[in-house]
Amino acid sequence: DGEVHMNELKNGNTEMFWNPTSEVRRQRLKRHIVLFEEQTDFESERLWQHVTSAINKGDQHKATQEKFVLEEEQRNAARERRESGAEWKPLLFRHDAATNEWRYKYEDLRPWDPLNDIAQFEKDGILQTMERHLSTRMSNHKTTCINNQITRHKRSAKDCRRRKTSDQPSNHSQNTESSCSTPESVQELSDDDGKYLGFGSLCAQCGKEMNHLKEIHSAVLSLQKAQQDIHR
Repeated sequence: DGEVHMNELKNGNTEMFWNPTSEVRRQRLKRHIVLFEEQTDFESERLWQHVTSAINKGDQHKATQEKFVLEEEQRNAARERRESGAEWKPLLFRHDAATNEWRYKYEDLRPWDPLNDIAQFEKDGILQTMERHLSTRMSNHKTTCINNQITRHKRSAKDCRRRKTSDQPSNHSQNTESSCSTPESVQELSDDDGKYLGFGSLCAQCGKEMNHLKEIHSAVLSLQKAQQDIHR
């Protein structure tokens, strides 16, 4: 969200390449970081704090010394593991044999969806996205529940028609309303306040997921209100 210039080395001319407007700056995603006192010993901000402090003070010699201390500790730890035969198992990264590179296990490369995505945060090193709508897992489970209900409903209606065909009703029974009802149209199904019309309430897992999402939504609203109060 800052200015970018192009410098022509041959003649020394400088040209403005990118100058974001105030509207663009306002749209920038807010950066949330873990509080320093809550970070573990190996998180970058804590691990490199002395190097960073020396750089900010302009003390290049001190920064180099602190960097050397960190690197020596890492070399010694690797040497001790090698001598003891201990295997190093990264918690958050995996080795890609095809590219011979280390990749973050929980990377999320999909584009940000401003209509559905509320916030992205890191918990215990795992990147997570808070969404407005039901998760894919919840939606898939919900669809499965509906399909199972429809299948049972159709089977019941089919058995009903079979009984009506095999019976020999009398004149009196023909004028009597059948005990079997016509199955509802699948197209008329809708989701209203957490219930599938014509099929009763949510199943236990759907209801549990729905309550969990409501709790998360309430927590997010509370955090947003607290942030607004802090800004004021």
